[in-house]
Amino acid sequence: MITRRKFINFVLGGGIIGWLGTILYPVISYLKPPALVEANVNSVKAGKLDDLPINSAKIVKFGRKPVILIRTVQDNLRAFSATCTHLACIVQYRQDTRQIWCACHNGIYDLRGLNVSGPPPRPLEPYNVKVINNEIVISVENNNS
Repeated sequence: MITRRKFINFVLGGGIIGWLGTILYPVISYLKPPALVEANVNSVKAGKLDDLPINSAKIVKFGRKPVILIRTVQDNLRAFSATCTHLACIVQYRQDTRQIWCACHNGIYDLRGLNVSGPPPRPLEPYNVKVINNEIVISVENNNS
C-alpha cells in the first residue's frame, strides 16, 4: 500500500527530474556541436601559372587541408600535402636547397615528396597538377590507374 507521503514524494521527485531534464538538455545540446558533413573536394584551382615564378611555391587550401604547390627549376609543377607526416606541422619550400622543409623538427623531403632526413616517418601525400588555359588545377591523386 502506497502512503500519501510516498505518493507525494514520488510525484515531486518525478517533477524535479523532469524540470532538470528541461534545463540540462538544451545546455548539453548547445555545448555539443552538431556533426558537420564536409563536402568532398576532388580538385581546386590554385591560381594562374604566370603568378607562380619558377623555383617557388605556395600553400593552397584543398578543402580543409593545406597543399604545397611547387614550380621547380625545371618548370615542372608538383603538389603534396603540406602537413608534415611527423607532427602535422606545415611544411615549406626552400629555394636554396630545392627541398621541402619542416621547420618544427628539421624534417626534409625531396621534390618527389619522399622523406630524406629528420623525423618524418612517411612521404608526403602527392596530388595531381594540371594546367588548363593557364590555370593551375590540383586534384586528388588517383592510385587506380
